[in-house]
Amino acid sequence: MNAPEITFFHAPQSRSRGTLALLEELGVDYDLHLLDLKAGTQRDPAYLALNPLGKVPAIRHDGAMVTEQPAVMMYLADLHPDKGLAPAIGDPLRGPYLRWMVFYGSCFEPALVDHSMQREPAPHATSPYGTWQEVLDAIVAQLTPGPWLLGERFTAADVLWGTALHWTTMFKLVPDVPPVRDYIARVRARPAMQRAEAKDAGFLASQS
Repeated sequence: MNAPEITFFHAPQSRSRGTLALLEELGVDYDLHLLDLKAGTQRDPAYLALNPLGKVPAIRHDGAMVTEQPAVMMYLADLHPDKGLAPAIGDPLRGPYLRWMVFYGSCFEPALVDHSMQREPAPHATSPYGTWQEVLDAIVAQLTPGPWLLGERFTAADVLWGTALHWTTMFKLVPDVPPVRDYIARVRARPAMQRAEAKDAGFLASQS
């Protein structure tokens, strides 16, 4: 039996749960390396040598390290085109798919951090995202038609956004408005998402 080609660096109850869920959606094998954020193992020299910022998720494939959650997800979805979780180049949905994958890291996360820290955004001319309300309005508008972020097609973008919106609404950082709440429920109802949640709970228990 061949060894898994993907090494996945994951910490329970972290942003990397989205990548865990995507691997479940893809149904592919991987070599799991668990990190313990409470114990600080993400700052161990061995991991920092691979990923200098010490963040999760990260994957290693064919000798290359891939970090940053949207990049990890885009890489994995493109690596397995037969699973249909990434619109191909030439597909009309490819542009919107890339837009929303990148919007997460370039706009949503910076806006979320400023909002949670009760910091005012930079002026529009220099802010990477505009304002928190503008970011929220864009997300709600995109989700309102449903059922998925890009309409009728479920993609890796839904794994990213479904998991992110789940934890941010739990912490009351994102308002629990009907389009967001209903979208989260649809994503979490998927069997792969439920398997990922169950696995993550087991990983967390193993570290306690």
